[in-house]
Parts: sequence; structure tokens; C-alpha cells
Amino acid sequence: QVQLVESGGGLVQPGGSLRLSCAASGRSFSTYVMGWFRQAPGKEREFVSAIRWSGESSRYADSVKGRFTISMSGDIARNTVYLYMNSLKLEDTAVYYCAAGRVVAATDAQYDYWGQGTQVTVSS
Repeated sequence: QVQLVESGGGLVQPGGSLRLSCAASGRSFSTYVMGWFRQAPGKEREFVSAIRWSGESSRYADSVKGRFTISMSGDIARNTVYLYMNSLKLEDTAVYYCAAGRVVAATDAQYDYWGQGTQVTVSS
């Protein structure tokens, strides 16, 4: 059974940082792309970032470029993708979802597997 489990969300002040983790299990993801999406209250889910399992071909939404960094665990056996979030803004508040798909895409329809999400709240 495929599972994507996110962790690392929480409450942070504007300008602060968080690291989200997504642990993948249940199959081999070596040919997959790992992505992060987010959904704020009253808004549609939107793309944040994606990366190939090999660590290549990363992509970011314009709203997070220069502030967020996606990376794969250096230990392949850990099957974990990270999202490092710096200089957080109020508008980054959302539920963040991890997803696995076949292409580095910004549309959620391209992703086959999804986690349950982790809440990130940016507030003073």
C-alpha cells in the first residue's frame, strides 16, 4: 500500500522558516517525481514545487522561488522529500500536500499518489 506521510508543519512568524518532510513507502519511487502542493482556505489547491526522485529537474511556483527549496534525502533508503521554506509570508498559510507522479508538472492531475497534508500557519 502506497503511503505518503507529511510532517513538519506548524505555526511560525512572518520571516521564519520551516522544513516539511514527506516519507514515501509502499513501492519503488525511483522513476517518480515528488511534488508539493498547497491549499489555503477558500482557494484551490496550487502547485508549489516538484523534483525528480534522482534529485534533478526541480521546478518552483513563481510565488515561492528564492524562498523555498525542494530536495531529496541524501540517503536514498530514507525515501524522503523535503521542502525547506524560508522568509515565510502570511500568504504561505495553507495545508501542504506531498504528491508522487510521473512528470515534473504543476497540475495536480499529473500526480497519482497524495498524502493527507500538514498545516502551515504563518502568523504574528
